[in-house]
Amino acid sequence: MIFLNIKEFKKQFIVLRNKGYVESLRKGPTGVGKTLESYMGLKENNLDLPDLGNIELKAHRDNSMNLITLFTFNRGAWILNPLDAVRRYGTKDKNGRLGLYFTMSFQVNSAGLFLYCDTETVSVRHIDGTTIAKWKFSDLEEQFIKKMPALILVKARVEYRKDKEWFYFYSAELLKGTTSFIINERIRDGTLLIDLRLHDKGTMARNHGTGFRTYEKYLTNFFKTREVIV
Repeated sequence: MIFLNIKEFKKQFIVLRNKGYVESLRKGPTGVGKTLESYMGLKENNLDLPDLGNIELKAHRDNSMNLITLFTFNRGAWILNPLDAVRRYGTKDKNGRLGLYFTMSFQVNSAGLFLYCDTETVSVRHIDGTTIAKWKFSDLEEQFIKKMPALILVKARVEYRKDKEWFYFYSAELLKGTTSFIINERIRDGTLLIDLRLHDKGTMARNHGTGFRTYEKYLTNFFKTREVIV
């Protein structure tokens, strides 16, 4: 593992920025991250800053609409037994398997499910009055900070040359912390998506973890502080 502080990170990043556009070292969505980390001399998803601890390094293509999972969280959330919820409100997939695979919103979906927020919680409810699951904003704040206490977000412009991507890494920001209020606001404005991901496995529900996701372009809106590194 390579250990950097902010000053050293900035120095290495300026060297990379001064190279201009560099060819992607991997095809596909992960190419931008792989290319950045390789030029910075880092292992993938492994940046340790002694003055901040182990933090996430994220490379972002300008105007990207990629979805990322911020964290998953189910602990103590299910009010209705998950298997009962699947059997009462689930829909069948192409293989005939009954499941709850929905990206939730405040609009009632085809299964009659919708999101409801008050000052302290967000819940999944059904139009019959049943509360399916409920999360405290304070627990979501804790989980977010546990998964992503700080983030260095690097932005890249993209050029396509023949069939290959080229990246110009031009800025890096240090993002830190969040609050229950921020989590609440991001759910209400629709930029923090809640994905139910479970199905009937016979004697139990197979739950892949409720996903809390967002689009890359909204990442900066989840943090308390923003500091331009370079």
